[in-house]
Amino acid sequence: MLFDNIKVIFLPVAFSIFLPNVQTAVAQDSMNAGSYLAARYAEKENDFRAAGAWYARALLKDQDNSYLMESNLLALISMGNFDLATQKASYFVDNKISSQGAVLMHLAALAKAQDFDGILALQRQGVSANPLIDQLLKAWSQLGNGESGFAMQSFDDLAKIPKFVGIAMYHKALALSYVGDFETAAATITNLTTGQVQGRAAVVAYVHILSQLDRNRDALALINHNFSSNQDPFMDQLRAKLQAGRVLPFTLVTSATQGIAEVFSTLAYAVNIEAEDAITLLYARLATYLSPKNVQAQLTVAHLLDKLGQYDLAYEAYRSISPDNPIYYQAEIGRANSLKLAGKEDAALEVMRALARSDSEVTLVHLTLAEMLRVEKHYEQAISAYDVAETTITALNSRNWALYYGRGMSHDLFGNWDEAEQDFRRALEFVPDQPQVLNYLGYSYIDRNENLIQALSMIERAVTQQPDSGYIVDSLAWGLYRLGRYDEALPQMERASLLEPVDPLVTDHLGDIYWAVGRKLEAEFQWRRALSFGPVEIDATRIRQKIELGLDIVLVNEGALPLHEMANGQ
Repeated sequence: MLFDNIKVIFLPVAFSIFLPNVQTAVAQDSMNAGSYLAARYAEKENDFRAAGAWYARALLKDQDNSYLMESNLLALISMGNFDLATQKASYFVDNKISSQGAVLMHLAALAKAQDFDGILALQRQGVSANPLIDQLLKAWSQLGNGESGFAMQSFDDLAKIPKFVGIAMYHKALALSYVGDFETAAATITNLTTGQVQGRAAVVAYVHILSQLDRNRDALALINHNFSSNQDPFMDQLRAKLQAGRVLPFTLVTSATQGIAEVFSTLAYAVNIEAEDAITLLYARLATYLSPKNVQAQLTVAHLLDKLGQYDLAYEAYRSISPDNPIYYQAEIGRANSLKLAGKEDAALEVMRALARSDSEVTLVHLTLAEMLRVEKHYEQAISAYDVAETTITALNSRNWALYYGRGMSHDLFGNWDEAEQDFRRALEFVPDQPQVLNYLGYSYIDRNENLIQALSMIERAVTQQPDSGYIVDSLAWGLYRLGRYDEALPQMERASLLEPVDPLVTDHLGDIYWAVGRKLEAEFQWRRALSFGPVEIDATRIRQKIELGLDIVLVNEGALPLHEMANGQ
């Protein structure tokens, strides 16, 4: 199939940091200094609403301070207050005050008004965002003015820069599709390099292009190659339309303004790994400003706000996606996560329960509900949710390990060890070297004093996969300890303690191994440290007993093997 020779790569973008020079801010009196400091603190905490309000208050006393103005502008864009941001950006540009954020906002406002002549005129005057954005906006503005030939040449000029070729050709393919030249669009999107399509937007665009060329079979193969059934309702909807022989209308870009919106969406995707989240958020916000129905941009905004700890704003972004949209379920999962992160666990669970009723065929919905229930220690309900998720799976693959791992943990914590062991074994059938499963099952065997040799082998494999995981290294050390190999256990447990320096369980284990090798003062010191890290009460009680009586007596009182018998392999 042709799709096997396609690859769309969005390369990281070189850009200047938006934030202005702090040294240009001058507080003229104590009241203004207080507003400025409050704004800076809010900015540091990513509280865009508070930052915008405090910067605005500081500006009342220092109206010409460009630092305060730009900081206020960036906060407005970040919170989605575009009306006020547009006014302030125009002031920057009209008065030739340097600000990349203001330039981007002003260009977006011109695109929103379909003033493509205005964009091109500013570029001729030397107003610049950065070379990549300048050229993409030039091409789309030319297309908006009906200058298709010049626009395609502008995309080709950008593609001459190796690091921008992927973005340039992707946008050229969108532009060609917009003007109805799907044959050339298909050739453009497939001639980038060899490999597989990467990026959801590229897959969706190419699927629509293929359908317009009466190649539904190839479009369907492309979807099936990249997305499993019952995992993504949007792709399932496209799949159903293609199977029914329907031609998908190309509505991804229906205007040059939408093309410029896709520029900002592309940049948000491209810089997401390397740039600060606050920078990525600005690009994603501008994409939603120009194309409010761009649900992928809205989801990006919401995810970033979650990461930045702005759960109320994230909640609003998720709620902006209409219930009739095929990926509404993703927005609702995100909304539930925002509620959970904000400490509203019951509300989060209610959202997920409602979603499980309305989107009952989506595996991810039931898995997310199950995970939330497990974390909230509703183990029996979690098991039921995992059971429902299992019934929705239509094609078993390696990704299914997470379902059985999660259900296995729920069974274990609910007291159903036999069922838990079966689920862990099933998870390993899908991914034999999955470190979390190997560690959990191996540690459980050790804790139950069962299959110790096999358990140690499992944990050693887990350590090979994740050598810097303190919890997995702790499991390895603890397995060696339970086998009586104290001298081998000690360096591993010391390394685990360095990797997890304030974990009460790891520190408690270190104390036990110090005691086992005869370093009793150090053992007592570690046990006292473990108490200071807030262990659960049952563990804290046992630690206090060890400090008072010593580990040997505690083991005898518990009916466990004495240390010397474990060391002799009894």
